[in-house]
Amino acid sequence: MSTNRIGRINEEIQRELSALLRNVKDPRVQKTMISVTRVQTTSDLRYAKVYVSMLDKDQTREVLKGLKSAGGWLRRELGARLQLRYTPELVWEEDTSITHGARIFDILATLDIPEDAPEETGNDD
Repeated sequence: MSTNRIGRINEEIQRELSALLRNVKDPRVQKTMISVTRVQTTSDLRYAKVYVSMLDKDQTREVLKGLKSAGGWLRRELGARLQLRYTPELVWEEDTSITHGARIFDILATLDIPEDAPEETGNDD
């Protein structure tokens, strides 16, 4: 299957799930703001790994349990909105890329690099 098609399917699933998450009735999911940051679907469309980022990092485990619990309803609604032969099973993962990026930024900020370093031209005159 074409990677362009998988990419379009990933974008559609991400957009639809973002809209559907507002309607989930589970109180564990309603407690915090959740963003779907990325979706990776297998080439046979059987599984979709959904990466979510939460505003309140303390509630991560509970929110993921709530999303797993609501997975059947979300999958059914997703199947009704998307015209696919198979509606993928949703696998929920926490997206740690924002935290990872912030950590790298902090490490770079602590490096002692002089701002006015002379440029080396490479000429041996």
